[in-house]
Amino acid sequence: MRIALFTETFLPKIDGIVTRLRHTIDHLQRSGDEVLIFCPDGGLKEHKGAKIEGLSAFPLPMYPELKIALPRPTIRQSLEDFQPDLIHVVNPAVLGLAGIYYAKLLNLPLVASYHTHLPQYLHHYGFGALEGLFWELLKAGHNQAQLNLCTSSAMVNELTSHGIERVQLWQRGVDTEMFQPSLATVKMRDRLSGGHPDSPLLLYVGRVSPEKEIETIKPVLEAIPAARLAIVGDGPHRATLETHFAGTATHFVGYLQGMELASAFASADAFIFPSRTETLGLVLLEAMAAGCPVVAANSGGIPDIVTDGENGYLFDPADPHGAITATQRLLAASTEREHLRAQARAEAERWGWAAATRQLQQYYHGVVSGASLSAA
Repeated sequence: MRIALFTETFLPKIDGIVTRLRHTIDHLQRSGDEVLIFCPDGGLKEHKGAKIEGLSAFPLPMYPELKIALPRPTIRQSLEDFQPDLIHVVNPAVLGLAGIYYAKLLNLPLVASYHTHLPQYLHHYGFGALEGLFWELLKAGHNQAQLNLCTSSAMVNELTSHGIERVQLWQRGVDTEMFQPSLATVKMRDRLSGGHPDSPLLLYVGRVSPEKEIETIKPVLEAIPAARLAIVGDGPHRATLETHFAGTATHFVGYLQGMELASAFASADAFIFPSRTETLGLVLLEAMAAGCPVVAANSGGIPDIVTDGENGYLFDPADPHGAITATQRLLAASTEREHLRAQARAEAERWGWAAATRQLQQYYHGVVSGASLSAA
């Protein structure tokens, strides 16, 4: 099958969406499918054998790491040359609208997928009053597709409740070969803890942006004076957070990739994740694959992954003491923590990228054939 993929974000940017797309494209290409990628220009021409059509883009003022690519007429010629069987738009916003347009113009089946809970993000950037309008825009775009995919059951329900039609679950995936408990090292603990490897080590990995609510981890540190916090990643909120966490045992590490990132997950005592806007939270699965117990907000797609008291702890994000209590409980019980590590790894092992991609291929074939998708 030939798939034209339109995405608002791709390499060299690093985030959960790009991670899912990287692995999906890799497995699609390996299984004999061909993918053509339309994305903001990042200087790359191909990925795992898939051609990249990078489009000129400008940075989003509030979030310079995100680039907005404007559609251009050459897209049509590229599509006609490629002759796709279908178009898949990822988080349709600007470039994705071109994917929707050309699917209609060229009479091609259309799949759309929802990965970022943008209506909720508006509240963290001072535009909460626009949430209702934003849902109407999302509905207008997504309802052009023969199939809409979400990465958690909570988001399937959320989109359906807002009038988005033909919504199905695209199962989670994680690289259990790279993320391994055996990669824990004292050297990495030393690096993450700023030279205090024997102290309890809390870890956050992900975008450093307002919607992640990282500042809410500070009371946890204040309640557990011996603990250290490592923040891995970068983003527009970093300078604000560096001021916010000044005087605490917090180390801003910046980006880590590959085996270094896998070692960071494996070397920490707890992965703490306060965000309430996650459609899935891929980093949670990566932490669990590395055997790192999770303390996370009971919100969005997170309960699809974390079972409270079994492979991590969930807390009520409305309870100001919820994260503190959950983290204290985790750090205080060394025997229970080993059980949590084992169960976290066992849960992650159920969700490989190959299986997630096979499911996606079944959806693709159903859309192309016009078959019922309810049993896919």
